[in-house]
Amino acid sequence: MKKQLVKSRFAPSPTGFIHMGNARTALFSALLSRRERGAFVLRIEDTDQERSREEFVHAVQEDLWWLSLQWQEGPVTGGEHGPYRQSERAAVYDQYFDQLVQQDKVYPCFCSTQELNLARKIQVSSGQPPRYSGKCARLSKAEIAEKIDQGLLPTLRFRVPAQQMIEFEDLVRGKQAFKSDEIGDFIIRRADGTTAFFFCNAVDDALMGVTHVLRGEDHLTNTPRQLLILDALGLDKPQYGHISLIVGHDGSPLSKRHGSRSIRELREQGYLADAVTNYLARLGHHYESDAYMDIDQLAANFDVARLGRSPARYDAHQLLHWQHQALARASLSDIWEWMGSAVHDIVPEDHRADFIETIRPNISFPEHAARWARIVYTDPLLLDDHAREIVAAAGKHFFAQALQSVAGHASDFKAFAKAVGQLSGAKGKDLFLPLRVALTGEAGGPEMARLMPLLGEERVRARLEACLVD
Repeated sequence: MKKQLVKSRFAPSPTGFIHMGNARTALFSALLSRRERGAFVLRIEDTDQERSREEFVHAVQEDLWWLSLQWQEGPVTGGEHGPYRQSERAAVYDQYFDQLVQQDKVYPCFCSTQELNLARKIQVSSGQPPRYSGKCARLSKAEIAEKIDQGLLPTLRFRVPAQQMIEFEDLVRGKQAFKSDEIGDFIIRRADGTTAFFFCNAVDDALMGVTHVLRGEDHLTNTPRQLLILDALGLDKPQYGHISLIVGHDGSPLSKRHGSRSIRELREQGYLADAVTNYLARLGHHYESDAYMDIDQLAANFDVARLGRSPARYDAHQLLHWQHQALARASLSDIWEWMGSAVHDIVPEDHRADFIETIRPNISFPEHAARWARIVYTDPLLLDDHAREIVAAAGKHFFAQALQSVAGHASDFKAFAKAVGQLSGAKGKDLFLPLRVALTGEAGGPEMARLMPLLGEERVRARLEACLVD
């Protein structure tokens, strides 16, 4: 028997920039299909016309491309199951609405939002699960016609069969079972004619041949409704896996107050794509190796069985760790481009490679690179209060002896420091710290053995001479 092609999907609503939770869902879905040499689908769920914006449609594609999560079917790439924007699929949904009407598995509902909210409050206050009462389920054709003549616009509700158990095997959470009597008839088409999430999401997965759906656990209770829809329409059902949500350090849903940012914000700050994917791939998924991996290695070692059920805790320090890992492995050309114009305008072309290798271990973001470019190549060097205290403590005599030691050692910090030590008698921190501060204005940073040749003898002398001036 021919093995079924694994097809996963990411189906965002373009109502904002995608955040870490969205990106992790997309990543896991893409890694799954990539590992199985299947297909990854991007579908834009833009039925909410009031909140959907074209800006966000383009943004989600840019973010996925940046993360190396290329899709095989979807916008731009096309595919045999398009269109891949739900706003362009109304005729498809109408066909299946008609099928359900003919089967008497749906009915028009004229209940107002106020009525529904009141009923929901009463149910919750009495300890009952909120569900539709079925008030409109038994309206006669005459009653329906009368309400429509009055100008009332109905929603379309799905008739949930009574006394059934809806069961499925969740890829992450194992066997799941829901009682149909606790669900209640639900809306599949809104009063304005637009399609509700339950319906179009399930129908599109089936029609596009999606075999595996990975999504957040907040969608778990949606699944029995969607299985009922697919059964009623005779459509194939995907396997569902509901992944844990990402939480902050205090266990509450991840938000900006925990340091969470959109993927666009991470990119603009200077995070590298590989840093983000290495971090997100381990957020709720266990890899046997803690080593840095490229996207193909992440896919090869991805396993749905290693997806955790417990909430995944966001850790900004771990994200920064992977940023450093990515920077350590990036090519010189990629890092140079990443550093940006603030560095390009300052660093001499013949110093480019040496500058990158010198500061690479000591930077996290382009702004750090720009700061070291200014330190090394911009005069005069401005010392803060702490730096001036260190210079003053070393004394002018120390820096006069340092000036005497520059000749012949301007490109060799080790030899230079040794010569200064022999003249001044200073050792250890009392020797190295004032020299570093005098030449860079900083008490820490890249190795002086690499920095000093970039400074050049003229600049070294000028900065030592500045320490002799009150």
